[in-house]
Amino acid sequence: MMMTSVTKFSGSHYHFHGLFLPFSVIRLISSSTSLEEAVRAAVEAKAYQQIPELLNASKRSCQNSNPFSFLSSLPQHLRTKTVDEILQSFVPLRPRSVPQVAYSCLLSYALLSSNPLPLAFSILQRTLRSGCIPVPQARLLLSTAWLNRRRQSQSVSSILLEMQSIGYYPDSGTCNYLISSLCAIDQLTEALKVLKSMAGAGCLPDLESYGAVIGAMCASRRTKAVVENVKEMVAKVGLTPRQETVVNVVATMRANKEIWRAAELIEFLEGAGIPVGFESYEIVLEGCLECGEFVLAGKVVMGMTDRGFIPYIRARQKVVEGLARAGEEDFASAVRQRFVDLQS
Repeated sequence: MMMTSVTKFSGSHYHFHGLFLPFSVIRLISSSTSLEEAVRAAVEAKAYQQIPELLNASKRSCQNSNPFSFLSSLPQHLRTKTVDEILQSFVPLRPRSVPQVAYSCLLSYALLSSNPLPLAFSILQRTLRSGCIPVPQARLLLSTAWLNRRRQSQSVSSILLEMQSIGYYPDSGTCNYLISSLCAIDQLTEALKVLKSMAGAGCLPDLESYGAVIGAMCASRRTKAVVENVKEMVAKVGLTPRQETVVNVVATMRANKEIWRAAELIEFLEGAGIPVGFESYEIVLEGCLECGEFVLAGKVVMGMTDRGFIPYIRARQKVVEGLARAGEEDFASAVRQRFVDLQS
């Protein structure tokens, strides 16, 4: 067989045979040769760029039998070096989606190994930077690996900074994937700790970082914590929340009947020079009307009209009528006149 021309793995020794021809690596997939043997031959020959073609041609899943399992026979430092060489060889491949299956298999292998971090982070980083999407089960595996390390009383930043020991550095993409993975399994407190520790690991949180945490907080209706994080991202980090994030936040507050908190958040954002969209204003206004807070509704309307927004006609009528019933005839008249001015 063609495998005889390649020096095989033996104990703790690892040898490469650089004369192995790339085309013959592909031909190793046959009825008598396993996918793992073919991938091993490509690795031994340092024909790393043939690995994606091998895996794509096989059309076999990595879940039951991972083709990179043979890497476990290597000493850890050599295993790390080999994986790094594989990852770097994939960078110039085009289209960038070609190594998708290879990335998935490598990531699954690393996450299921006895010592998944920081190697899995380096694979995840290269996967994300290539534009590829990790397989869904990677989220649970990564969260599990992360929580296991945290149970050893290691700080968030120290675990992230371990990537430097293998030539990689934490970035927002990797941290964001970790944050969203933790949120997906209801580990919001841990996700928040990762968010707060990103700067200490050398990478600043971005809109994705805060968006994942705020979204999870909204799902669990933790509105007080939501406000704190929105204010932090705006005042301390200098980020402008996406309109869909603001909509989600004020909708959650409306559902909680915390309409004053929603109105105060709108006021904070506008005061910070961040324009709030029509949909957010409309949600807060409807919440005011539902709660019978007509004076607050009038103030929200004035804020809307300052931005050039005109509420729906039914809401306009309710605000004016509600203010009149509340004995706020002057305010009702001012609101009515504002509508007239905008429509003229």
